[in-house]
Amino acid sequence: MNSVRRLFVAAAAAFALVGTVALAADANVTGEWTMSVETPAGTGSPHFSLKQEGTNVTGHYKGQLGEAAVTGTVSGNEVTLKYTVEGQGQSVTVVYSGTVDGDTMKGKVSLGDFGDGTFTGKKD
Repeated sequence: MNSVRRLFVAAAAAFALVGTVALAADANVTGEWTMSVETPAGTGSPHFSLKQEGTNVTGHYKGQLGEAAVTGTVSGNEVTLKYTVEGQGQSVTVVYSGTVDGDTMKGKVSLGDFGDGTFTGKKD
C-alpha cells in the first residue's frame, strides 16, 4: 500500500512540475499587431509585423513616424520592442515595454527626449 501511495505522490508532483513549466513559457508575439498609442504629443495607431524566434523578436514598424526595422525580446509575458526613426534631422529611438496576454499587449512607450506615453495592442 505504501508503494502505491508513493507512486501516486510522485506522479502528482511530476504533473505539478510540468504545469509550472508550461505556465512559465514565453508569450508568442509573432503576427500582425495594431497598436493604439497615447502620448502628450497626440495619439496614433501604428502597425507592427513581428516574428519571434525563441526570446528574440524582429519585425517592421509602420506609423506616423515612418517605417523602421524592429528588434525586441520576450521573457515570460514581458515584451520589449525597439526601433529608430529619422525625422527633421534627428534620430529618435522608440521603446515599447509591456506585457502580453494572448492576443493583446499593453504598456509604456518611450519616445526618447520627446516624452513617454502608453500603448495597447491587438493581434490582427
